[in-house]
Amino acid sequence: MHTDIGDSNPVHEITLTDEVRDFVRERKCDFRICTSCGGPILLPVTVKPPKSSDMEIYVDDQIIYVSIFQARYIDRIHMGMVPRFFGYD
Repeated sequence: MHTDIGDSNPVHEITLTDEVRDFVRERKCDFRICTSCGGPILLPVTVKPPKSSDMEIYVDDQIIYVSIFQARYIDRIHMGMVPRFFGYD
């Protein structure tokens, strides 16, 4: 059985919405897509630090780290992955 769990490169490209790019740029910090009970969630690395196995997506000088466990299932990172308590409209 083939598995890509140890491979930090997913088998497909992950895109970002313009709203997520703007969100990351405005906050000027790195983020991580990780697993939550409600599905993938975008959190600052100060809340959920990156792991060495994470995939990296660059937004200017900032990085969005993507858990290898989420990377195979995500095609697009969108604002629905940002918790409402981070204060976006």
